[in-house]
Amino acid sequence: MFDFVRNHSRLVLGILVLLIFPSFIFFGVQGYSRFTEGGAVTVAEVGGQAISRAEWDAAHQNNIERLRRQRPELDPKLLETPELKRETLDGLVRDRVLMATARQYHLVPDDARLQRLFVTDPQFAGLRNPDGSVNREILAAQGMSVEAFEQQLRQEFGMQQVLGAVAQSSFTPPAVAATSLDALLQRREVQIQRFDAAAYRAQATPGDADLQAYYEAHSGEFRAPEQAQIEYVVLDLAALAKDVAVPEEDLRRYYEENASRYTQAEERRASHILIRVDPSAPADEKKAAKARAEQLLAEVRRSPNSFAEVARKNSQDPGSASRGGDLDFFGRGMMAKPFEDAVYAMKTGEISNVIETDFGYHVITLTGLRGGQKKAFDTVRAEIEQEVRRSLAQKRYAEAAETFTNTVYEQSDSLQPVIDKLKLQKQTATVLRQPAPGASGALASAKLLDAVFSDDVVRNKRNTDAVEIGQNQLVSARIVTHSPARTLPLAEVRDQVREAVVAQKSAALAKAEGAKRLEALKKSPNEALPISLTLSRAQPQGAPRAVIDAVLRADTKQLPAIVGVDLGSQGYAVVRVSKVLQREADPATDAMLQQQLAQTWATAEALAYLDALKRRTKAEIKEAAVQAAAKSTTP
Repeated sequence: MFDFVRNHSRLVLGILVLLIFPSFIFFGVQGYSRFTEGGAVTVAEVGGQAISRAEWDAAHQNNIERLRRQRPELDPKLLETPELKRETLDGLVRDRVLMATARQYHLVPDDARLQRLFVTDPQFAGLRNPDGSVNREILAAQGMSVEAFEQQLRQEFGMQQVLGAVAQSSFTPPAVAATSLDALLQRREVQIQRFDAAAYRAQATPGDADLQAYYEAHSGEFRAPEQAQIEYVVLDLAALAKDVAVPEEDLRRYYEENASRYTQAEERRASHILIRVDPSAPADEKKAAKARAEQLLAEVRRSPNSFAEVARKNSQDPGSASRGGDLDFFGRGMMAKPFEDAVYAMKTGEISNVIETDFGYHVITLTGLRGGQKKAFDTVRAEIEQEVRRSLAQKRYAEAAETFTNTVYEQSDSLQPVIDKLKLQKQTATVLRQPAPGASGALASAKLLDAVFSDDVVRNKRNTDAVEIGQNQLVSARIVTHSPARTLPLAEVRDQVREAVVAQKSAALAKAEGAKRLEALKKSPNEALPISLTLSRAQPQGAPRAVIDAVLRADTKQLPAIVGVDLGSQGYAVVRVSKVLQREADPATDAMLQQQLAQTWATAEALAYLDALKRRTKAEIKEAAVQAAAKSTTP
């Protein structure tokens, strides 16, 4: 079972995404009717209904746009791969199969059930108005009408039920679970002898012929990548803001107009006595509660210092009564409005009249206040200047961006004209075709590097066109010197070659010695080895994965079992398996693993059911059309 999930991880991920997250692929193509060249070609069929290449392209573009909204810095070219496009097509077929099945078995919810699902599902809380209706403004911001959203939701719920019912009804028998866990966590007592390659380095003495032979056989490993020394300029808000002059009076006006931002919010501390009564209670019950509150008000006004004691004995607020009614500090908007209005109208030490809220009747005393102080202009001047500069730079950006774009194109033999016009700073760097690990800013942009290494820029040393690398960020670069990829001569990489040959020879010597020891141990299987361990997948004791796998694959019908393990560049290991031990029972761990096993089993059953549905609906991907589409889009 665990091997199934590991070997089919992409399918498992696909089904989990279907069960957990709303699917947008199918619904994003329903209204698509614009066909480009070849767009009407059928790339798949489900139940006799065609999926055209145009629908496939539109669905994939929708996926790209959705990911770009989530991650604006993502380069769309990274998503234009055959593998991801195929996943989009697989998703279209899957959704069509599920939708056809949902309609066949009447799993698409009617209006009443759809409303119940929308109101009760937490994932739609942000889309709901207080009365349970759909927030039209939020939908409009996403370019969707209420009707389209309802249709999408109806189809999503129907599709989820098709596989959800299978996954949720899956059952893993206890015997199967126990057998699976035994296989996973079984322990074995072993003895190990390691033959580490490092111990044989002194014996590995390669000659010149060895180095030359290795270099010629592995010349591809000793190549210097294509690289370029570039100069580049960045236009962004920070670059524009440096040149913005901000008069002092503008800063002070901004300070006054935004005074609330520089004023610490006022908070007040109060204590109260609550006599509870439900807002819908009969009039006589409410009258009696108010009369009781009036009695307590008279009592605390006669003796203000007794307020805390009276609250402890009489308040019906379980959260504050034990603290003498103390509510600690709170700001505006944290209390019921009548309560808040009363508190913010009081002076410290004052006792209110009886205040009615939805909780009942309150007697309140104000015990403290803090905040409300405005920060001095000088203390926030730097912050204000930065904000004003950025705001003014934002207003200038559109015009500056046009100037930047035109200048680097029209005067493409140098970046100096755009530097002079916009007072930008020239920067330099050495770059490869791919962003270097840890690169930031413009040098982390694959789009810019693609432009830098384009034929025209490399051949003619021209400026790149303006490249957008982020919101309000443009960059242009030009090559100063260009070095094509080349194989480094042996003289330059001799030390690297020698190290590789020594490592290779050391590993070979270790393996040869280990193989001799293996043969000797097979003849004397009871001979002890230097390291004794109890190993399992859950407790590998630092042993290499290859050793763990070999130990658990060893035939234990006749013990001891002797195995040799090739550790690659690390050397060799000889292992003697002497005893098989059952797994150690751990209720907490077993419960967690059984739950994971049940989830894995449910996923496998859902996948099997989906395959059956595809056969039933005669779902078919037209491989010839898919391959033709791939060739037509390959640059």
